[in-house]
Amino acid sequence: MKRKWIILAMLLIIPAMLFTVSCAKKAVMTEPSTTADDDAARQAELEKQQAMEREKQMEEERLAAERSEQLKSEAMQRDMMMAKNRFLNENVYFAFDDATLDYQAQELLKQKAMWLRDYPDANVVIEGHTDERGTNAYNLALGERRAESAKTFLVNLGISAARMTTISYGEEKPVDMGQNDEAWAKNRRAAFVLE
Repeated sequence: MKRKWIILAMLLIIPAMLFTVSCAKKAVMTEPSTTADDDAARQAELEKQQAMEREKQMEEERLAAERSEQLKSEAMQRDMMMAKNRFLNENVYFAFDDATLDYQAQELLKQKAMWLRDYPDANVVIEGHTDERGTNAYNLALGERRAESAKTFLVNLGISAARMTTISYGEEKPVDMGQNDEAWAKNRRAAFVLE
């Protein structure tokens, strides 16, 4: 009986083994997921992207620097225009029947001298003006003394006399047509015009 059992066991084991061997999964041979060529290609692509990003960043920095320079240039031009406008639009004022420069007039002329130093090619005409009181001949002479007073002060500050000319308009070109002290005070002036 033992033998019977052995035969029976063999009959069951052998077909099971055959079935197991026939159903065994085949080992799939896969290539490694990365090869040296793939690594090199990825590295090259990464370096290309990094180079493009560096180039883009450098271009952005260049544009930012250009914009900064442009803004500085525009600011300098604005400052120059403001300084020029101050130079031209700020008049030196005088007391009635006087060509003497008071403290305020001297301070203003010091600022004008600085502007003239900054722009050595600029030449200026200093116009002497008076109010309407007095004779025409007297006012022309007073206007000339006022213009010369301003010029002399600027020459004493180191501005070349050759860069400045004077002219008197007397009462001919008032800035205020009023007939009162306030209007007359505005008209007693030395004005500056660039040649």
